[in-house]
Amino acid sequence: MKLLEIIYRELFESFGPQYWWPGDSPWEIAVGAILTQQVSWKNVEKAINNLKENDILDIEEMILADIDLLKMCIRSSGYFNRKAEKLLRLANHVLENYGSIEKMLDHETYAVRDELLSIKGIGAETADSILCYAGGHKIFVVDAYTKRLARCIGLSEAEDYHGIQKIFMDELNGDNQLYNEYHALIVKLGKEFCKKSNPLCEECPINELLRSNR
Repeated sequence: MKLLEIIYRELFESFGPQYWWPGDSPWEIAVGAILTQQVSWKNVEKAINNLKENDILDIEEMILADIDLLKMCIRSSGYFNRKAEKLLRLANHVLENYGSIEKMLDHETYAVRDELLSIKGIGAETADSILCYAGGHKIFVVDAYTKRLARCIGLSEAEDYHGIQKIFMDELNGDNQLYNEYHALIVKLGKEFCKKSNPLCEECPINELLRSNR
């Protein structure tokens, strides 16, 4: 069995299913993918709840909403001016070209990925999060936690988004469910053990595995 497969089994045994990404609709998940850039999910939840309470989470309502109200609702997510612009660019693109995010995501994975990346402010991690979690596409999401794990297990591509993504997808050769769960488990590991400033390596559930691999 390959190392990445063993790590997945160990993490799943330690943490169990993560039921990620939380959201009541593909559009809500897409909104969350933009809002979570450079901020904790706790602050994103506050922003999404504010959008719901003000009835502007729906794609059409968001476009028609007062821009100051939109910014106020997502203030907790940080960089709210830029994020409001990103949300509106995506919302307008989706509505003008497809009518709904579901229709946009119902196309070939890398064609949709290229289209998402063409929208100013949407990078690889955000695009792949939308594809994987909102669209059920077979693609692995790489974030700061994944890069941290990659460095820990000695991947030479540890700082390269697409290099890490290729290794995970080539070795695992999995489906959307596997990629979804694995990324969520890595996030859980990163938040609780593989912390940037104070890593709890000795308590990490895969510490012995990584030590023996080294």
